[in-house]
Amino acid sequence: MGYAQELARRMSAFSSFALSLSIICILAGGLTSFQLAFSSGGGGAIGIGWPLGCLLALCCAVTMAQVASAFPTAGGLYHWSAILGSKGWGWLTAWFNIIGLLTVLAAINVGTFQFLLGALGPALGIDREHLTPLAVTSMQLAGVLLITLLQGLCNHLGIRLTTKLTDLSGYLIMAVATLLTVAMLVYARSLDFSRLWTFTNFTGASGGGVWPRSESLPKVLLLGILLPAYTVTGFDAPAHTSEETVGASRAVPRGIIHSVMVSGIFGWVMLCSLVLAIPNLQTAAQKGDQVIFWIIGEVLPNWLAIPLYVGAILAQFVCGLATVTSASRVIYAFARDGGLPWSGVLRRISPRYQTPVPAIWTVVLLSVLFTVYTPVYSTITAVCVIFLYISYVIPALLGLRAYGRTWTKMGPFQIGGWYRVLSALCALGCLLLIGIGIQPPNDKALWIVLGTLCLTAVIWFGFERRRFKGPPIHGLLQQ
Repeated sequence: MGYAQELARRMSAFSSFALSLSIICILAGGLTSFQLAFSSGGGGAIGIGWPLGCLLALCCAVTMAQVASAFPTAGGLYHWSAILGSKGWGWLTAWFNIIGLLTVLAAINVGTFQFLLGALGPALGIDREHLTPLAVTSMQLAGVLLITLLQGLCNHLGIRLTTKLTDLSGYLIMAVATLLTVAMLVYARSLDFSRLWTFTNFTGASGGGVWPRSESLPKVLLLGILLPAYTVTGFDAPAHTSEETVGASRAVPRGIIHSVMVSGIFGWVMLCSLVLAIPNLQTAAQKGDQVIFWIIGEVLPNWLAIPLYVGAILAQFVCGLATVTSASRVIYAFARDGGLPWSGVLRRISPRYQTPVPAIWTVVLLSVLFTVYTPVYSTITAVCVIFLYISYVIPALLGLRAYGRTWTKMGPFQIGGWYRVLSALCALGCLLLIGIGIQPPNDKALWIVLGTLCLTAVIWFGFERRRFKGPPIHGLLQQ
């Protein structure tokens, strides 16, 4: 594509996989968002709802892998939409992907702080129930700021350090998830497997007020899909670090698909073990967003629970760190083509660390500012799911239109005619997630999405349509 190799190509195939696994992080979304599914449809929302949500993510991952194999460049989705569609589609995809990654980083770090407060707060003498809402919000902002600054610093210091941390995190996630699963099954008072396919309406007060009361069973079932939809996101990370990955056209597709499959299977088994170990479903549901701490506190001895909490918190921190890596590479790639304000600054690479330092700290700043605007965790998760899946689906649909026509040269990984089928399923799934994501109490997400669409249209048609040249894509579809 005519770009100079400015980023250090030091990531192995395993590191590409581990980066994606770290961002998905079943110990982050799976635990911090457990109530989104359990307080909607009970155990059935985990046992049945989780696999359904993961199948949608896998469809997106497979289509994404085929395009990534053909066009392994930093910025991934942005370049794909420009290549398969036009510079306008590339510009739109980049904006949605950047906003999605910024909001998912906000969700991860807010979730990490809340998990830290709920898990270790009592041991540190902090009783959340006796804190005022203002005190909790202030503590959250300070905690999220500190966490995000540390993640930015690690990224600033080079891809080698980031890679070591995400490699370690891949092992840590699997180890802690396995240990938690075994511990819950061993210490469970009884195991009633029918819980995993039995749906119970826990909306309203019976579910701790996580969701407003609804008597519509289909709506209740769909609300639970937000748990896997939020947890299993960020698998586009290997694509964004393609220019830092050795053998990217083969390693990146494997990293995308394997991370979704491993996370889906391990996450399902772990979450099912939590459901099976619950002493009383009704009492657990009433705990609302504190349900995970209640379950672990009721089932596991303190000497075992504390190390598991610490391991989960460390994994959640690296989850956010890996998201900073992914988001900064999208901003860098977009700025490299002049697609952002102050692109001349945002495209700069540190000569010493070979990382996009201005892009990294921009990600840190904007993510923290978003948590100031909307500190509500469930709304942040809904917003990031909507924006990320829109950015996933745009290149998939453009590829569907171009496949076999203008796009005839594939990479080493391809799925043939199944690409068309899976791309269509991804589009339908995205529409479903938008509908779920704007349900009360997350109706604020609708206005954020609509406001962003309006602002994007004004910026594109008013300013960028004539100015923005797009990436150098001439002839790439047939090469």
